[in-house]
Amino acid sequence: MKLNRIAPMVIMGACTLYFLVPIWWLLVAASKSRSEFSSTDPLWFADFALMDNLRELFAYRDGVFLRWLGNSIVYTGGAALLGTVLAAMCGYALAKYRFPGREAIFNVVLSGVLVPATALALPLFLIFSQFNATNTFWSVFLPSLVNPFGVYLARIYASASVPDELLEAARLDGSGEVRTFFTVSSRLMFPALVTIFLFHFVAVWNNFLLPLIMLGNERLFPVTLGLYTWNTQVNQYPEVRMLVLTGALVSIVPLVIAFLLLQRFWRNGLGSGAIK
Repeated sequence: MKLNRIAPMVIMGACTLYFLVPIWWLLVAASKSRSEFSSTDPLWFADFALMDNLRELFAYRDGVFLRWLGNSIVYTGGAALLGTVLAAMCGYALAKYRFPGREAIFNVVLSGVLVPATALALPLFLIFSQFNATNTFWSVFLPSLVNPFGVYLARIYASASVPDELLEAARLDGSGEVRTFFTVSSRLMFPALVTIFLFHFVAVWNNFLLPLIMLGNERLFPVTLGLYTWNTQVNQYPEVRMLVLTGALVSIVPLVIAFLLLQRFWRNGLGSGAIK
């Protein structure tokens, strides 16, 4: 019996170390000076130079890193928000409305979940190039709106959490379908919407291949592509290494903030489900 309790704790502890040690190493590395990076313990602090590294990062090349960070926030925040709304509406419609071809459409959506993003990058580039829309904000933003897994998750959650009787009552009270969705159904689906938003946020924030193929203008780069271009210059300009490390540390801060701010909605959703 004791072994049954110890084994899961050991596995979870090992998984925790696996995920946290790289973040710890990044924090330690970003806090060191260039001379200390390769001459001190890689997993422990030396002279704390993080603030100096941050000032250098934000001032380098007239603050281009801040431009990249702002681009990522616009790409990700807008795409995740609009993509979540579109996925929720599509999933809700597939769950609550009966119409010809509904299951065929859902099967196509499931097929989209199975297709890797790397397989779509080149066809998307060819499509946008036909309209002379490559190397623009829209060439990255518009493809990022599509979220097949979000549609799947929204349909499953809408089927389980939105009673048909409640929708009939709303219709009898004179509420239109759009109003019913935004005022009634979306509130019941809110824990799923938060989950879809976070998954979409992380996916778009970490997206690298699509901007790499679509963008040539450095001022349009997201932070992932910007850091990659710096990293390719490390052999020529060794001082860029610390900028890459410090920039990588800064780039994960929005993800941490998003999870910390939205995790309470998960707890509230689980609590409501338990009470029901």
